[in-house]
Amino acid sequence: MPKLKTRSSAKKRLQVKKNGKVKHAKAFGKHLFTHAKSMDTRRRNRGTSHLAKMDAKKVIKEMFPYGAN
Repeated sequence: MPKLKTRSSAKKRLQVKKNGKVKHAKAFGKHLFTHAKSMDTRRRNRGTSHLAKMDAKKVIKEMFPYGAN
């Protein structure tokens, strides 16, 4: 039976932490925020966040066949 491959898109965009949380960059933070949005909105969408618990379980199971690391 062949080896299962980790999804390369998930490998590039997500980071699984030791405690099982999945870290990801927040969406909508690129060119759309260069103008016409409030500073509060820009600040809120800056940086990283974690997936919800059930989403994290599903992502780890489907995208990372050999576990977190």
